[in-house]
Amino acid sequence: MSTDFILNAESRADMGKGASRRLRHAGKVPAILYGTGKEPTPISLGHNELAHQLENEAFFSHILTIKLGGKDESVIIKDLQRHPSRPVILHADFQRVSATEKIHVHVPLHFLNEATSPGVRAGGLVTHNIIEVEVACYPKDLPEFLEVDLGNLELDAICHLSDIKIPAGVEVVELSHGEGHDQAVASIHMPRAAKEETVEGEEGGEAAAGESEKSED
Repeated sequence: MSTDFILNAESRADMGKGASRRLRHAGKVPAILYGTGKEPTPISLGHNELAHQLENEAFFSHILTIKLGGKDESVIIKDLQRHPSRPVILHADFQRVSATEKIHVHVPLHFLNEATSPGVRAGGLVTHNIIEVEVACYPKDLPEFLEVDLGNLELDAICHLSDIKIPAGVEVVELSHGEGHDQAVASIHMPRAAKEETVEGEEGGEAAAGESEKSED
């Protein structure tokens, strides 16, 4: 993982909606830090600093560092609440991580070689059924993303979870549930308009052939 994400935090004693509103008015984001058998710790973060970090997709699938009271905490982000209509972060939940405990994280999918796939060259369009998957692994094995190679995908074919190359030490949680959970990740099909044109062309050809046969009779 090439990017380091570091957030400066402060402990907070005041709790409740009123205290959270005051923090937001001061340009802070109320948050909670929990996990690894320790008591949950209420903290606050600089809103602009957090918002800037969130612009990077990798922030959501990285081990983050929170600096708190002179100590560094290794965490992952577990929940984020945003204002429904304004670019304001309302609250964040961070989970501490331990090198000896597996974590569950949603990581993004990066699709490769779509344009050169046989299905696209034949005129098909790619549909992305899912764009992220939940993985389980130790913190040291956490991938920033998973690659989905569509370079060999034919027209009307489907790429499933089991077709993704998974790094060593990483498990796709959905596949661990057993048979019937091998979800479709992507597929290539002809656009609906192209299909309708093909059908209409075939029907038109059949009708013309029928008229020709009648005229011959």
